[in-house]
Amino acid sequence: MKIGQATIKDIARELNVSSSTVSRALKDYPGISDETKRKVKKLAEKLNYRPNAIALSLRKSRSFTIGVIIPEVVHFFFSTVISGIEEEANSRGYNVILTQTNEKLDREKSSIDTMLSNQIDGFLVSHSKETEDFEHFSKLLDQGYPIVFFDRVPQIPHAVNVTVDDYKGAFDAVSHLIQQGYKRIVHLSGPKNLTISTERIRGYKDALVANGIEINDALIVECPLGTDDESRKTTRQLLESMEERPDAFFGNNDMAAVGAMLACKDLGLRVPEDIGVVGFSNWQFCSMIDPGLSSVAQPGFQMGAKATQLLLDLIEKKINPEDIKESITLPTELLIRKSSVR
Repeated sequence: MKIGQATIKDIARELNVSSSTVSRALKDYPGISDETKRKVKKLAEKLNYRPNAIALSLRKSRSFTIGVIIPEVVHFFFSTVISGIEEEANSRGYNVILTQTNEKLDREKSSIDTMLSNQIDGFLVSHSKETEDFEHFSKLLDQGYPIVFFDRVPQIPHAVNVTVDDYKGAFDAVSHLIQQGYKRIVHLSGPKNLTISTERIRGYKDALVANGIEINDALIVECPLGTDDESRKTTRQLLESMEERPDAFFGNNDMAAVGAMLACKDLGLRVPEDIGVVGFSNWQFCSMIDPGLSSVAQPGFQMGAKATQLLLDLIEKKINPEDIKESITLPTELLIRKSSVR
């Protein structure tokens, strides 16, 4: 017998016991003596025995694999989400196939095709910036595929969504800036087709109204790429062109906020004395730069774990998707650093 090709029958033959005894011993079933379990597991390890995943999937009518589609792996927030996904999936005996779309709709669709050909049991999805028509996801739902959307969620019927409280995070960030004495606050917003962007805009506006400040739509400026270079150029143009200069910036993400800080430095403006800045996501660098960047922290690990828990419960039919009437919303936390404290 070659190492790595051992089967339950091989182990049973070596120990002169039945195959069912070996199977039960490997699974720690009651009724099997500790000594038998010890011998079976010791020999299984020696022979490098591995369960036959294909046979197991056929027996269970499942592949025990889930597919994860995200916009980009390098994003700090998504990397924490992936950690939560893998932790929960592995603890329940599932493997994970991960693809990134690089914000492209065609890659999102091809990722779905690839995963379907690998017979995955269900999808975890955070859609691309290009995705405005969600028909490809609606078709999957209509065909009975389990899907849980997270962070970037579509407005489609019967979708199961896990989000963070983007509205409250934005509301808290802008309220904090106002409490520090900033009045003319620019929101560097994300793409308006993303629910997370519209929710952060809503939080921004409501914070102004709650504090008696009139909403000025000219101070809501879209930064669709969300990069520091884009934000740096946009912020510099605003500071140089506006007759009444803004005194604070709230970024839809931390890179946009960093771009605003760099533009202020370019123009000789001090943060936070002249301009206050708050970001969103709490990337690792927020506490490393000078001044430290205030940011709204998102529970990425918890989001990944919760979305995976829901998906696996759907796959295993422990819950019915029709019983989930509303999105699962996780709390955010404003972390205040020097960039917004006068």
